[in-house]
Amino acid sequence: MNELPPDPPRLRAILAYLDQRLAETETVATYLRLQTAAVRQALTAAARQPPDARRLPPQPRPALQASAQQEEPSGFVVEKQLHAGHPLGATVHRADCTAIQRDANPISADDGRQALTGDGKFFHACEFCRPDAHLGISG
Repeated sequence: MNELPPDPPRLRAILAYLDQRLAETETVATYLRLQTAAVRQALTAAARQPPDARRLPPQPRPALQASAQQEEPSGFVVEKQLHAGHPLGATVHRADCTAIQRDANPISADDGRQALTGDGKFFHACEFCRPDAHLGISG
C-alpha cells in the first residue's frame, strides 16, 4: 500500500471510507448468499418432481403479448425525450410522422390528448405533423 498520511484526521477519514466499503461488500455478500440458498432450495424441490411436471408451459413471445393487450391503433405515438431533463420533454407525433428520430411507443388518442393538455414540461406536440390539431386541441 502507498504511504499513509501521518495526521489522525486524514487517517480517520481513510478508515471511515474503508469501513463503508467493507459494509457495502458485506451487504452484497449477504444478498448473494440468500439468493444462492433460494436457488439451491428451488433446485432440490425441482429435482424431487417427476420429469413430466418439470416442463415449463410455453410462454408467449413479448410481441404477441403486446399486440394482444393493445386496442386498435390510435394513430399516435410518443417519442422519448432527447435526454433526461430536456426542457421540451417527450414529443407526441402522429404515427405516420416522418420526423420521428428516437424510440416511439404507441399511445391512445385519449392519452395523447391528456399529454398535450397537461403540463408542457413533460410533453409537447411535434411541429411537423401537428397531432394537437388532429386531436382537436387548439394551441
